[in-house]
Amino acid sequence: MAAAKRPSVKDVAALAGVAVGTVSNVLNRPDIVAEPTRRAVEDAIATLGFTRNESARQLRAGASRSIAMVVMDVANPFFTDLYVGAESFALERGYSIQLGNSGNSGEREQQQLSAFEQQRVRGVLLAPIAGAEPVIERLREHGIPTVLVDRVASDLEACSVAVDDVEGGRLAVGHLIAEGHRRIAFVGGPADLQQIRDRVQGARIAISEAEAAEPRIAPIDLETVAVEHLGAVDGRDAAERIVAQAPEERPTAVFAANDLLALGLLQGFVAGGLRVPEDIALVGYDDIDFAATAAVPLSAVRQPRREIGYAAGELLFREIEDMESGAAHVHQHVRFVPELVVRRSSSVEAPAA
Repeated sequence: MAAAKRPSVKDVAALAGVAVGTVSNVLNRPDIVAEPTRRAVEDAIATLGFTRNESARQLRAGASRSIAMVVMDVANPFFTDLYVGAESFALERGYSIQLGNSGNSGEREQQQLSAFEQQRVRGVLLAPIAGAEPVIERLREHGIPTVLVDRVASDLEACSVAVDDVEGGRLAVGHLIAEGHRRIAFVGGPADLQQIRDRVQGARIAISEAEAAEPRIAPIDLETVAVEHLGAVDGRDAAERIVAQAPEERPTAVFAANDLLALGLLQGFVAGGLRVPEDIALVGYDDIDFAATAAVPLSAVRQPRREIGYAAGELLFREIEDMESGAAHVHQHVRFVPELVVRRSSSVEAPAA
C-alpha cells in the first residue's frame, strides 16, 4: 500500500489561492501578511495537515537548530552526565544536541568535528584529547563557536567550563595523608592531558603542605603509576603491577585519576589478596553513580558533572547569540570547586555501605 503524499507548500498555496511566496511569508514572517490572507493560508495548512520540513529549511538557510558535543570516552559515565547536563540546557532553548565519541583518539576527534561541521551545527562543546587550539580556530573561521568542557582554557581564545583539578588532587592526597599514609601512588595518564597534570600538581601541594605543617613528619613519597587510558581494564593492569611490588615498597594508598580506574584497581587489589582499605586505601575521582555502590564503597573527589554540562551549554548559547548579533564577545572561564566524599575504600572509620 503506497504511503500518502506529504502535502507541500505548493499544495497549501493552491488551496488558499495565493502565491507560494505568500505561504512562505506566513510561515516565516506572518506580521507582513494581511490578516485575511494569513487566515486563508492558516486554514489551508490545517485542512491539509501540512508540516514544514524543518531540516531542509535549515539547510537552505545555512544553519540548524542543533549543537554537537564531542567527548573522550562515551563509555565513561562522567561524560554521559556532562552530556545530560548540556542536553537539558539545549532543550530549554529548543535545540537538539548530537553526541560524538573521540574514543581517546586525536584522529577520530578530527573526524567527528569535521562531520558536525558539514552538518552545520550552530556550536560545539568539546572535551578535547589535546592540542585544542587548531581545532577551535578552524571551527571559528567557519562561524561555529566552541566551548571547552572539562578543560580550563584561560590561555585559549575560547570559553571553558571545568572543575579545579589542582584542588581536587590536593583534597584526595591530603585526606590520605591525614589517614596516616606515607607511601602513596597516583595512577593516571596520559601525561599530556591537562587534567592529569593538574591532579598530580594538587597531590604534590598536599604533600608540601603536610611536610611544612609537621617538619618532623616521616617523608611522604608519591609514586606515579602511568596508564595509557583511563578505563577499568587499565586500573586492573595497574593493580597487578602494584600487588607485585615487595610489601615494604608497595604504596599503602592510591589516588586514581578517575573512578573507572579506581574501580578497576579495586577489582585488581581484591583479586591479588589485598584488603581495601586495611592493606591499601583507595580514592577515585568524579564520584560517578557506581562509586557508592561498589563492593567496597569508593571514596572519590566529586565533580558536579551535570552542572558542568549545563553551564557549558549556557556559555555556548551566549556566544552563538553574540556571534549572530555582531556583539562583542568576552570569553568566560567557569571553574567549579570539587568536594571530597569519604567512604569505606579509604577509611576504616567510614560506614561500610
